[in-house]
Amino acid sequence: MNTVLTPVFRKAVEADVDAIVALVQSAYRGDASRQGWTTEADLLDGQRIDPDGVAEVLAAPDSAVLLAAIDGELLACCHIERQGDAAYFGMFAVHPPRQGSGLGRLVLAEAERYARQVWQCRAMHMKVIDARGDLMAWYERRGYRRTGEYSPFPYGDARFGLPRRDDLRFELMVKDLPGVTA
Repeated sequence: MNTVLTPVFRKAVEADVDAIVALVQSAYRGDASRQGWTTEADLLDGQRIDPDGVAEVLAAPDSAVLLAAIDGELLACCHIERQGDAAYFGMFAVHPPRQGSGLGRLVLAEAERYARQVWQCRAMHMKVIDARGDLMAWYERRGYRRTGEYSPFPYGDARFGLPRRDDLRFELMVKDLPGVTA
């Protein structure tokens, strides 16, 4: 297990697009992703995100990509988007050799803090591939609850990867964010 140093958080800018794509890809796809525990390599081939997708969320209103760096090295990221009084959490990636070090917990906590304090959001929502029981359990240990509300995987859209199985779907997970007052 790696020791976590305190990361420096900042919002991503357009110049970060390629580094974000490389980080997300390394955490989820291909052999490099197998160094960590968040790999989707057994479920999906192909890309996880592309530069156009990252640029799109960077330019969107009520959207932020948060980066975590240690000693100037980008090691983790996530995307959050305000959707009414809730924020949506996604594009979460931690550099595979740093997974299991506690860095992911810090990034998730920073995303929750940002949503609560900057946007006054009352809840965080995310969609997780329900075949990823280990990942869902990780989120449950951090206060997220499974809702039983499912949405289909975008089969046929290579922007989201090339499925290796035909039973993939997303489940909505939700966490209330305490401390927001009316």
